[in-house]
Amino acid sequence: MTTEAPPKKEEPKKEEESFLSLFVHNLWSANTVTVTFLSILLALVIGAVLIVVSDSEVLATFSYFTARPSDALTASWDLISRAYADLFKGAIFDPAAVSAWFNGTGDWQTALNPLSETLTYAAPLVFTGLSVALAFRGGLFNIGGQGQAVIGCVTAGVAGFAIGLPAGLHLVVALAAGLIGGALWGFVPGLLKARTGAHEVITTIMLNYTATLFLGWLILQNGVQDPDRTDAISKTIDSTAGLPALPAPLRVHFGIVLAVLVTAGVAWLVNRSSFGFELRAVGVNPPAAKTAGMSVGRTYIMLMVVAGGLAGLGGATQVLGTADRLTDQVAGNIGFDGLLVALLGRNKPWGTLFAAILYGGLRAGGNLMQVDVGISLELVTVLQALIVIFIAAPALVKAIFQLRDARTARLGASMAKGW
Repeated sequence: MTTEAPPKKEEPKKEEESFLSLFVHNLWSANTVTVTFLSILLALVIGAVLIVVSDSEVLATFSYFTARPSDALTASWDLISRAYADLFKGAIFDPAAVSAWFNGTGDWQTALNPLSETLTYAAPLVFTGLSVALAFRGGLFNIGGQGQAVIGCVTAGVAGFAIGLPAGLHLVVALAAGLIGGALWGFVPGLLKARTGAHEVITTIMLNYTATLFLGWLILQNGVQDPDRTDAISKTIDSTAGLPALPAPLRVHFGIVLAVLVTAGVAWLVNRSSFGFELRAVGVNPPAAKTAGMSVGRTYIMLMVVAGGLAGLGGATQVLGTADRLTDQVAGNIGFDGLLVALLGRNKPWGTLFAAILYGGLRAGGNLMQVDVGISLELVTVLQALIVIFIAAPALVKAIFQLRDARTARLGASMAKGW
């Protein structure tokens, strides 16, 4: 007697994931874009708490929170929404000003002024950020962007008022002077690193102080100091050496265009040139690069020269575009801010460009927040620091939002099959 085998149960076919589900899955994964966006979101949330805590009137409504919670919540929301609305209006555009421009009751200068301020603040930061990012890719920590930018300001500024040349040529000479000044200031720590092994962090920090003190001494000397002034300020830079700019009151100038062009050049240098291959190899493993026949010392020197030249060009952009003369604070903190911009941009050229624009937007919007809402500019600095902290600690962001590891191979395979 034969018994029939029980029929096999057909296993349900596993449905292939659609392209949309794969896209959403990969979007909510621990990739660079997602972590950066969530870092900014976390910084804004913590910033909102600090905004409420810093306002005594709003904070007073929490004393009777259990009796009337709506008062505290409404007051907090009004303050936060006004503050962040001003941040947007001061950094990108004011909808009311744009509407007035289109209606004929306003002008285009007022409508574009916020974006102009953002790009004005961002232009020099692109150069100093690229300087730091490029050094990072080669395994060096260039803390000397501030000193290199100061020397760039000095050489470009002196060339701007001490040399009489026709328009156009004068600007090129002044920009070249800033680039060369910064490159020479970067050459010193690069040479010391290559020849003696001196750590670039120590040497560049010391050179920062040297550059700042040299600037303070120079602007008080005869031939440099404005003869009509008694304070520490130089002569006015000739108009022939100034960067072309939009009509007043807009301050944005050709420096932002130059920054985009230099970013494209640095991206090519890092990713396409033989020098870029060498610096990346040295940055990853100097002994292996030396074994492969690369000169590690020569690469360090060239890397610091290029990084210093970029920072010097940032200083030249600052003095020839935003300022029109040398002062002891002409460079501001563009070198130190470049460190944060490079971190925010993940040490990549195009990422650095967008990070500088974001940083400039926070600065421009923070000015309006300070005037309109009464929030201190230091709080905007805290926002910038929080963004950098979260981006510098991606593991923390992944843990907070429980992000999965990126699985781009699945998405790529689905796209290759035509999904």
